[in-house]
Amino acid sequence: MQLRDRQILQIALPSIVSNITVPLLGLVDVTIVGHLGAASYIGAIAVGGMVFNIIYWLFAFLRMGTGGMTSQAYGRRDLLEVMRLLLRTLTIGIGLGLLFVLLQVPLRELAFLLIAPPTPEVRALTNSYFSICIYGAPAMLGLYGLTGWFLGMQNSRFPMWIALVQNSTNILCSLLLVYVAGMKVEGVALGTLIAQYAGFFTGLWLWMRHYHRLRHYLPRALFSSESLHHLWNRTAMVRFFTVNRDIFLRTLCLVAVTLSFTASGAQQGEVILAVNTLLMQLFTLYSYIMDGFAFAGEALSGRFIGARNADAFHSTVRHLFHWGLLMALLFTLTYALGGEPFLSLLTSEPTVLEQARDYVVWAMLIPVAGVSAFIWDGIYIGATATRGMLLSMATAALTFFLLHSLLHDLWGNHALWLSFLAYLAVRGLVQTLLRKSVYRMIAK
Repeated sequence: MQLRDRQILQIALPSIVSNITVPLLGLVDVTIVGHLGAASYIGAIAVGGMVFNIIYWLFAFLRMGTGGMTSQAYGRRDLLEVMRLLLRTLTIGIGLGLLFVLLQVPLRELAFLLIAPPTPEVRALTNSYFSICIYGAPAMLGLYGLTGWFLGMQNSRFPMWIALVQNSTNILCSLLLVYVAGMKVEGVALGTLIAQYAGFFTGLWLWMRHYHRLRHYLPRALFSSESLHHLWNRTAMVRFFTVNRDIFLRTLCLVAVTLSFTASGAQQGEVILAVNTLLMQLFTLYSYIMDGFAFAGEALSGRFIGARNADAFHSTVRHLFHWGLLMALLFTLTYALGGEPFLSLLTSEPTVLEQARDYVVWAMLIPVAGVSAFIWDGIYIGATATRGMLLSMATAALTFFLLHSLLHDLWGNHALWLSFLAYLAVRGLVQTLLRKSVYRMIAK
């Protein structure tokens, strides 16, 4: 195996392990409340979980922006800037989290306007869940920045260990609080809160253990007048917020498409909604794998851009696309041969399975349609070429909404899936067309 392939896999594989723990955690939470004797408990976890997923999804720019800028500083061997970036992202992330805690009431009411709980009982339980979990916002947003910093330092093992500690703590605490302490939704929420701080403090402990040599940069970054000037100076802050603003707006477009896809399926009835939900699991599974390679692209491309190593950068891009195309081929074959049997594992409802057969071909096309977008996303983040990411996402979202509005009366749910695949393909196509903006970064 070539050096570049080893570098990619050393980052991609731990990231994939981190990613696949996410659905396991949600499944366990639903399973715990699913045995409490009322459907309202499941509804509260579903609505509350969706609220926090959207909030944290929108602020994922703290991870992505930090990862790209840190990888470039690491490539330049500018260790003082590496420390400044860590301090900057932790301060901003924790500060935003504390602001969410202070503004939790209006934030909760706004969330309930967007995702209305179906019954008063579910609303009351969701309110209890929200009122506990909101105190985890400083830990979660601080952890986003810390995770991005680790990836920028070419280290995806620590985010993997953090995810494993956080998720195992969540499962253990939730089980103890619900089945031993006799709590209900509040027990699951408190288990989540404890796990969030366990993950954050694990990250800080890992940093202290592994990056102790960087600690001598800390006084210079914190206390010298020159370093304080660089830490919060106008140019640095403008770049930080420009990069993260573009990622934030890009995420808004992504959330709009995701919510519209779900809402459009719901409008077609509960069977189609169930079919789309099942088929989207195939997209989610693929995305967990491809995000690992995107993280590798983010870390390595940023590193080589920072080092002004054009040959290594172009080699990394080629090898990332080789891996991406291999994964797309494997997933396409897997879905073609095992897509329907996989769906039958998720549900035994004959009506849903029968309807799903009419649409499973769209799921088979997801890997080919989306491969370029996933790979370019990582490269663009590493290059901090976030304006190109925003333009590609905005163009893709516009394509989705236009196609669906034109075709949904004629083709129904097939139009929805065609629009979604077009959205994935256009993202990758526009990023390919704009790739010169990434290549220019290495010449600066």
